[in-house]
Amino acid sequence: MIESVNRVQERAPMAKRILVILNIVALLSLGFGLVLASDNPPAKREALSAIKLPIPAEADERSYLGTSGEGFFRIPQIKAKVVVIEIFSLYCAQCQAFAPEANVLYHMIEEVPELRSQIKLIGIGAGNSLLEVDTFKQSNDVPFPLFPDPDFAIHKLLGEVRTPYFIVIRINNPGRIHDVIYSEAGAFGEAETFLQRILKDSGLKKESKN
Repeated sequence: MIESVNRVQERAPMAKRILVILNIVALLSLGFGLVLASDNPPAKREALSAIKLPIPAEADERSYLGTSGEGFFRIPQIKAKVVVIEIFSLYCAQCQAFAPEANVLYHMIEEVPELRSQIKLIGIGAGNSLLEVDTFKQSNDVPFPLFPDPDFAIHKLLGEVRTPYFIVIRINNPGRIHDVIYSEAGAFGEAETFLQRILKDSGLKKESKN
């Protein structure tokens, strides 16, 4: 058995071998509670903690967020009226399982011209390095920008929430005034229902009655 496994590993590309190992660790981490809960997650109707993220190197991601140049940006500086933030971890089995539905939400927004410029999605990898974030992005075909948080600095600012954790902020004055309209642990359910909730709570559009 061991010799058979070794032969398979020798033939497998390095990236796939790394992904297999990380997925095994992800399953184990679910039981050990690698990311702990907190009593102070972002509260609704309050401003999100000041968080700085690196301006993406990829031109398409800079265009998506409306950022330019080099250095850092703050989340309320994203050119949108609403920003959906996913706090995830490569070692979170639920994050892996829910990634397709988060992708569905992104595509639903992008398919509607009047929403495309108003709602943006980003992800922050709690305790994840750039390599780990890229692995999560590639293995789950994530279409929106993901950012590493290798030392848990951002995670601590957000109250050391469990993953996945979704935060939605409404930006009233780009770069300055913003407030949290959604802040909950776990998957958000169906993308269509969640989008209707975002539209209703942000004031962008009334909830569908259909």
